Amino acid sequence: MTTVAPVALFGHWICPFSVRVEFALAQRGIAYEVVDVPPSAVRPKGFVVPDEFAAHSPKLEIPMVRIAGEYLADSMPILWWLEERFTAHSLVPVGEDDALRERMAWIDRHVYRPMIGVYYGTEPDAIAAASERFGDAMAEAGAWLDDADWLCGDAPSLCEALMVAVYVRLDGLRRLGLTANLPAAVTAHHQRCAALSGWPTVAWSAEQTDEFVWRFSEYRRRRSPHHWPGGGDR
Repeated sequence: MTTVAPVALFGHWICPFSVRVEFALAQRGIAYEVVDVPPSAVRPKGFVVPDEFAAHSPKLEIPMVRIAGEYLADSMPILWWLEERFTAHSLVPVGEDDALRERMAWIDRHVYRPMIGVYYGTEPDAIAAASERFGDAMAEAGAWLDDADWLCGDAPSLCEALMVAVYVRLDGLRRLGLTANLPAAVTAHHQRCAALSGWPTVAWSAEQTDEFVWRFSEYRRRRSPHHWPGGGDR
């Protein structure tokens, strides 16, 4: 394990943005500790965020990383910061910086937004529309994979860090209303990602999937009880 500087990740398994960072840390073999801070949407009543987190995360949102006494919040800048601070096992393919940034931004916009729309959706029609947009985005990502194993370059990259955070919650998303079919190329990519060394660190257990579904089922019931009379199924 790389031990150039002590690293702390302030994050939580249920947050896809935190999972991005944790996967990158694990995949690159960077030693780190996790300081468990739930995202604000699922933060238990009475939970007190650590003083260190409150002092250095401007929006009090995860993830935040500490490296040798320096702090940075927001997953995309963190992923690139890790590349600057640690050189081993880079997730930036040589000569692909611009293409990688472009594809990461595309995934963040076109995959993540409808994905979040599925589990934060409170109306069936809105959930169905988000599911359709998610399927369209995955179809386009699948086209990138028709002649390649990875999303940018010939090896796993930061694009995979973003997609892994999607893949770990697919079962939960389906239980929350995702109906889009994934193209075969994306399914195969999912399987390749699941074979990477960083995957076991962030992969969800059945219990975590159940909790994810329960939390957002309850969220829906509270926000729109006439559509979700049964509440959650934890």
